[in-house]
Amino acid sequence: MLEIVPEVWMVAAIGAAGGVLLGLAARLGRFCTLGAIEDMLYGGSDMRMRMWCLAIGVAVAGSFALMAAGRFDPGLSFYHSIRWMPLASILGGLAFGYGMALAGNCGYGAIARLGGGDLRSFVIVLVMGVSAYVVLAGPLAPIRNWLFPQESVTGPPPALADYAAAWTGLPPAVFGILVGLGLIALALASADLRRSPKSVFWGAMVGLAVVGGWAGTYWVATTGFEALPVVSHSFSAPVGESILFAMTGSARPVSFAVGSVAGVWLGAFIGSLVKGHFRWEACEDPRELRRQIFGAMLMGGGAVLAMGCSVGQGLTAFSTLAVSAPVTLLAIFAGAALGLRQLIVGFQPAE
Repeated sequence: MLEIVPEVWMVAAIGAAGGVLLGLAARLGRFCTLGAIEDMLYGGSDMRMRMWCLAIGVAVAGSFALMAAGRFDPGLSFYHSIRWMPLASILGGLAFGYGMALAGNCGYGAIARLGGGDLRSFVIVLVMGVSAYVVLAGPLAPIRNWLFPQESVTGPPPALADYAAAWTGLPPAVFGILVGLGLIALALASADLRRSPKSVFWGAMVGLAVVGGWAGTYWVATTGFEALPVVSHSFSAPVGESILFAMTGSARPVSFAVGSVAGVWLGAFIGSLVKGHFRWEACEDPRELRRQIFGAMLMGGGAVLAMGCSVGQGLTAFSTLAVSAPVTLLAIFAGAALGLRQLIVGFQPAE
């Protein structure tokens, strides 16, 4: 296969396939980070939060099953090869979560809404992608490198499964599969979720999309001849990378990230047509647009600082049980809760 299709296009196709699943999950399954948090805090429903738990469980169990089969090495991912910085995870996660609440969506959600014709999300996607690259490789990069220098791991990888293996004697793959199955059981403990096969299906598909990204890019990296990274889905810096590719595609190769972002848009577009929800929408309130732009800026910079967004850390890094994942995910939830409180009830004390 790699003799016929260039390797960079192969990984882009793998990213696009998983991205389509993610886009369909957002439009047909209502899979949404901010929506899950808002439903739990203010809507009296934990259904979508249980979907998130199910997706994480499937991603963890599937990824460690790949490791047990020798089809994936998490040490090749940057979540395990770069030294973890707790303060960066916390500050970046808080900024991303707060920005997500102000913008009304995370990067993944904004791309999915764009697929349904929401032009406000087009602005959010552009601002977030550019902001991510301003902090990653632009004018603010030297300050980020000075405050939070990214250094290669020289000792044991920052992985919960490896620490647990040292404590319990269980092989890391066995521990990871057990954790994944435990999260799946926790999600399915909800009778409401069990009564919604659609929610169970799309939650599982999100987890499998992450597993498919790991499996596909690892296969290309270990079978082909080009030095391509082993990655899976994330929607912060990859959005900026996609913008760069759109402008300079004749001079830079396509990548998994570009395929993933395009796939989410395509899947969401198809899903919106299936549901009959596609319609053009624009922002009629300048104050709302200003708030969303500021939120998108926080998301872009925060995700780079935390080395991932709600999907990049909350699902993809979590699928390898990277130490950074639960800390960053909790910080994102805390930042989102703060932003939602400001928008919904203000900061006045309750009566």
